[in-house]
This record gives sequence, structure tokens and C-alpha cells, in this order.
Amino acid sequence: MEGDRGSRSVGTSESLYVSFPAPGRVEVASERVPDPGPGEVLCRAARSLISTGTETFCLRGVFDPDTNWERWVRYPFRPGYSMAARVVAAGSGVQDFREGDLVGVWAPHQQLFTAPSASLHRIPAGIGPEEAAWAALATTTQLAARRPALQLGETVGIVGLGLLGQLVVQWMSISGARRIVAVDTSSYRLEAARRHGATHTIERSVADARAEVEELTWGRMLDVVFDVTGEPSVLPAALRLLRPQGRLVLLGDSPTPTRQHLAPGVVSDSLSILGVHASLAPPVATYQNPWTRPEMTSLFFETLLQGRMRVDDLVTSRHSPADAPAVYGRLVEDRSREIAVIFDWDLLS
Repeated sequence: MEGDRGSRSVGTSESLYVSFPAPGRVEVASERVPDPGPGEVLCRAARSLISTGTETFCLRGVFDPDTNWERWVRYPFRPGYSMAARVVAAGSGVQDFREGDLVGVWAPHQQLFTAPSASLHRIPAGIGPEEAAWAALATTTQLAARRPALQLGETVGIVGLGLLGQLVVQWMSISGARRIVAVDTSSYRLEAARRHGATHTIERSVADARAEVEELTWGRMLDVVFDVTGEPSVLPAALRLLRPQGRLVLLGDSPTPTRQHLAPGVVSDSLSILGVHASLAPPVATYQNPWTRPEMTSLFFETLLQGRMRVDDLVTSRHSPADAPAVYGRLVEDRSREIAVIFDWDLLS
């Protein structure tokens, strides 16, 4: 193979990857990965971040018919999508990347892989692979943060303080929210949310949180609520935390939406329910909306470098990908004390 700057031929290489061969089953399998083709880059994983809610839903495999989940999850299924990797080799025509470059990419949990060079995002100096692995989730939560068109001084609630909820807390703090009310049943997650910008925490189920929200807002209730749980039972209770004409952002996509139902007052209080999905990031910048995925990724890295966001202290455990079956087993059983779970691919070297 003849490549451009910094390229070299590596031949077909053995690579490990994480797979869900069937609902409830996890295995670490291997495959051969070829050299990159024209316009492609061969990458070696450095760190990948487990999206604990999404991936445990995928592992359980319980989906309503005709949902995004049913169309997306096909077994054997490869979980994961938030990856930091190092360039191993570049195919012909690739000018922007060379061996050793640290890049961010939407890719499953896999040791080696090829990707179009246009899909990679260069990681700036000062950002390590563990922070870089958050980029995909940081852009998804940016979409959520922009969706309700937050006004300066509004009061927001975030229900569910896993890794997505923790990022939403920080985006709301940057965006100028007057009060940021974090609701979860885990004191551990609430403590992390307070460190990162939550002004109030409520350690209750969302169904039991209404009286406390009413008290701290002097009866006005919340302008915006983010439901980041994906749990169908949360929606009606979360809606009851809103003021008239308030907005609820569904960032957690339930795999069983037929179990969701509305609360009283959605029509009479003129409430808005706004969905968010990562796939709807604009592919091309416009004057009306310049926030493409690369632009949002750049903003995330800049806020990290400025010290206005922080994710390193949200990592609660690190594991070798070889231990994936045990890792997912624990997450399915209880993830209340986990926020960010990292696969460290350098442990396989």
C-alpha cells in the first residue's frame, strides 16, 4: 500500500471487539482488520466510553415494535459509539492525519478499525484520550441543551444523573440557568452533579420530587425539565414539575414507548415535549444553525481546556475490554454508583 504523509503498510491485523451475540449475552470476539483503503484511516482504540443506559438497553433487547431500537439493534450487535483512538496508518489520498495522531470517532468498542478520514476529529493538545472519549456524548447533550432555546435566568431540572445527565448539568451552567435542580435517587450521582454546577439536588424519585420543586421555586415550578432516564414511568412525573407553557426535553429514548403516558395538564398548561436524538445533528452549517457535529465537538474541547467543563472526575471505573462480560453484568444488575465507565484498550497491549 502506498499512503501519504506518515502512512505505512501494516497488513491485515487481528483485532478484538465487544459483541452482544444475543439478548443478555456478552462476549469478546476477534476478527481480521485489513489495511485502510483510499480516504480511510486505520485506528487503534485508546479509550472508549460505555453509554451505560443505551448499552444496557441494547443488551436486554426488550423493544417495542417499529421503534428506533428495534431497527437499530440486530444481534449479533456491536455496542459503543464514543471512542478515542490513535492513527496507525492512512490510506491513499489522506492528507490530514498521520501515524500517532489522537482522534475522536463514533465507533463501537473495538481494538482496530478503519474509518473514513472525514469522520475523524483531531484531538487538540492538552486533551488526553480519556477526556476525548466523551466527545460523542458531549455533542448529543449539546443538542439537548440547545433544543428548548433556554432563556437567560430560567430554572431547569435534570432527571437522571448518569453520564448524559452530568453533561447536561454542565451545559446548563454554561448557558446561564438561574437554578439547576438535579433529581436522582443516588446520593453519589447527586454529589457529582453539585460539584459540576447543580444548585439544588433532590434525592427522591421524580414521582416524589414535586413538593420540593414547588417549595424551592416559590410555587412557580420549572421552566425546562430534561428527562435523561429512558424509563417510561418517568415521563408523567417529570411533566408535573413544569410551569404552564414549560418545556420537557426527552433525551432518554425509551425502548418501550408504549408504556409511557402523559400527565394531566399537558394540553391545559400548553406544555411542550421536545425529542432529541444524536442522528439529527445538522450535517452542514447554515447561518441559522452553524452547530454541526464537528463544531459542537470543538466547543466541548474548548470548554475543557478553559476549565469551564470537567469530565475526568466523573469516571467511576476503568476496565480492560477483555473483562467486558463481567463489566456489563454489573451494570445490568446495578449502575446507581456508576457514572462513566471506561474501556482502556491500552491494557490489551
